[in-house]
Amino acid sequence: MQSIHFADNIARLRKEKKITQEQLADFVGVTKASVSKWETGQSLPDVVLLPQLAAYFDVTIDEMLGYEPWLSKEQIQKIYLELAKEFATEEFEKVMNKSRELVKKYYSCYEFLSQIVCLWINHYMLPGGTRSMEILEDAEAVCDHILTNSKDIGLCSDVVSLKATIGLRMGKATEVIETLEEMCNPYRLETQNVGILIGAYLQAGELEKANSFTQISMYDYLVSLVGCATQYISIHKDNLALCEETFGRIHKVADAYELEKLNFNVMVLFYYQMAIIFCQHEKKTEAIALLKKFIYLTDAFLQGEEGPLKGDSYFDALDEWFNKLTLGQNAPRDKKIIYDSMISVFATPAFAVLEAEDEYQKLKEFARKRGSNL
Repeated sequence: MQSIHFADNIARLRKEKKITQEQLADFVGVTKASVSKWETGQSLPDVVLLPQLAAYFDVTIDEMLGYEPWLSKEQIQKIYLELAKEFATEEFEKVMNKSRELVKKYYSCYEFLSQIVCLWINHYMLPGGTRSMEILEDAEAVCDHILTNSKDIGLCSDVVSLKATIGLRMGKATEVIETLEEMCNPYRLETQNVGILIGAYLQAGELEKANSFTQISMYDYLVSLVGCATQYISIHKDNLALCEETFGRIHKVADAYELEKLNFNVMVLFYYQMAIIFCQHEKKTEAIALLKKFIYLTDAFLQGEEGPLKGDSYFDALDEWFNKLTLGQNAPRDKKIIYDSMISVFATPAFAVLEAEDEYQKLKEFARKRGSNL
């Protein structure tokens, strides 16, 4: 992360131009002592002199000050992970205020701002109550700022999705529908664009791009399939037969593509929702079996060194893609917060019917003990 380095820069620029402090002082109309103080960091020039100095050295004012309003992907990732760690270990408002100051500092670095929105979405629930809603409102305001000022079409498209996510969590279902309904229209020809692009890569002989894009698309569709199935069984929670059929079909797909290894998170959410439905229909054994999968898969991630996203021998182009993402293969929340979320699962009202089951109690105890290893 960059900061003001005017003293070092003004001395370097002067030496590169091969002039003395006195010559620079004469040019801008100040004393040699003033220039000396600039270079030793004792003072800064009057703001009205900055354009004249920048023009003299043929640099921008930002370059002369050593201030970089744009952050690299690596810098954004570093800041995000540091803040995520601090949200897990420090007082919430202290970290929140730190993130707000960074928003002000890099108010024109829209990629960074979008990641701050992601950070807030992933941690807004920590304080609870009206404070959580206030954080979502702040995140929504940052989204509006990006959408109003950024000229990056791809980034703005992502931010529209982030704003819709915020709206859904704030209970603004009608607004979300108005925003996304046409964008997600299944009758639009743009749904065919992926296949057309892959065909173009093949026609142009760009086999590596065709292979990479095809793998990414297949992976995305698989993750989307499981995500939609999770919502589908929630919609049809009273129809046990349909939910069990859906579970069986998704289980076959997940086994075939080893989705528990590729993206454990989408699978544990599916298992969690199906466990709730089993409880609602008094199928306790089946519910506990899925809760075990939920806990063991989450625990394996928490105890491991790898991120939540990874490729394998079949999807051998995914790791390169993941590494190009702003957060790379890192989880959007610190492991301690993920662990707390795992423990909170046992407070789900639907699981109250399992309290008398020994296997359920053993699972709760196992989960509690695993936190000591983090």
